[in-house]
Amino acid sequence: LELEAASFIDADLVAIDMPMGLAADGPRPCDQQARALLGARRSSVFPAPVRAALGAEDYREACDLSFAASGRKLSKQAYNLLPKIRQLDQLLLADPKRSDRVHEVHPELAFSQWNGGEPMAHGKKTAAGAAQRQALVEAHFPGLALKIRTGLAKSKLADDDILDAIACLWSARRLCRQGALVLGGERDSRGLPMRITA
Repeated sequence: LELEAASFIDADLVAIDMPMGLAADGPRPCDQQARALLGARRSSVFPAPVRAALGAEDYREACDLSFAASGRKLSKQAYNLLPKIRQLDQLLLADPKRSDRVHEVHPELAFSQWNGGEPMAHGKKTAAGAAQRQALVEAHFPGLALKIRTGLAKSKLADDDILDAIACLWSARRLCRQGALVLGGERDSRGLPMRITA
């Protein structure tokens, strides 16, 4: 999905697994809080890039900009997401009111909340972890994962990505009911909220 061409951004509520609101010089408090809550699954929350890294042309420059701002280089995982993070950032800055409707959701934190506040026992890439997450999904959205799976090839969308997307849907429903967990909420230098919802 190309975020710059997406009309979903103007929906009444958007739950997206993408960092929004970027710190200037260090880790975002919401990332630190999410890692603390996730225990053994904490590594699934990678540090969001600092704002300066958005201007990088390549990985080396991104690391240099990140290190100059925060004393830390950028992970490859964060760097690979920079184009999408940049697109989302531009969409939000073009209309700051959008940030009231767009919510960053971390699927692993959502699954933890879905699981009674207990982090998942196994990683999502393992058979046991997939089964645990699938059981939660089926209990609340019967048949949904299979319906999505039959409509898209695995080469385009992995099974764990489908489950993660449904975890975002679960969090969106909690947001609508005003029952979601919200971590952080500080504003970055451009006025965007740094928060994670589950």
